[in-house]
Amino acid sequence: MERLEGRQSVSAALQARQRKFEVILVSHQAHEEKLRDLLDLAEQRGIAVKRVDGRELNSMAHGATHGGVIAVCTPRPLTPAAKLPELLQGMANPMLLLLEGIDDARNLGFTLRSAEALGAAAVLIKKHLWDFDATEVSRPSSGAYERLPLVQIETVEPLDALRRIGFRLIGCVASGKTTMHDVDLSGPVILAVGGEKRGLSAAVRDICDQRIRIPMRGGPEASLALSHAAAVVMAEAARQRERRAPTTED
Repeated sequence: MERLEGRQSVSAALQARQRKFEVILVSHQAHEEKLRDLLDLAEQRGIAVKRVDGRELNSMAHGATHGGVIAVCTPRPLTPAAKLPELLQGMANPMLLLLEGIDDARNLGFTLRSAEALGAAAVLIKKHLWDFDATEVSRPSSGAYERLPLVQIETVEPLDALRRIGFRLIGCVASGKTTMHDVDLSGPVILAVGGEKRGLSAAVRDICDQRIRIPMRGGPEASLALSHAAAVVMAEAARQRERRAPTTED
């Protein structure tokens, strides 16, 4: 079982219906009106809600920002790579985000929040072991961790499979000769971003259809964290898609 902390995280998990809830613990001191939607969702799903002393929640929580709500539930299931084509079927020019070398749970949470906001259809994470702390991912994701399809991959085969059905794999690397502004990112695309320590692996680089860079103006030592780089390149892709989307006048 896992523990989810905070009203927003718990509400998003209830709405996503991907977890089984054992109990939702609510502090006696919590404001009833702020939790009304959450409590209504729990009642609709027949999930037990237990009122407890705030000190008990403090002893269970990672910090003091749980907002008077902690849920005990099963882990959030990942989407199998084999189901990606079915998931993407019918979507017009889907954008996927591939993360490699991400180890920090909070950075992942922030990145998922950006991915959802900027229109990513799913996030792929190339990682042999899924060892993220669910609470640390969930809180900064602002609910995106529960809603956005997440796919764990260990090899590049799922990427090759997506390329065979029309996706272009675009690697974001500091040595890219072309900037993100000069590449068409409006079609079906996988945007690959690597971690600060090692960047993208040779296995991913070798199958990239194109490598691009984010233009920097801060000198040769300037760099971006993975979460920031992902947000920047996704924002450029979103801008291109908005610009090329058909209008009512077309």
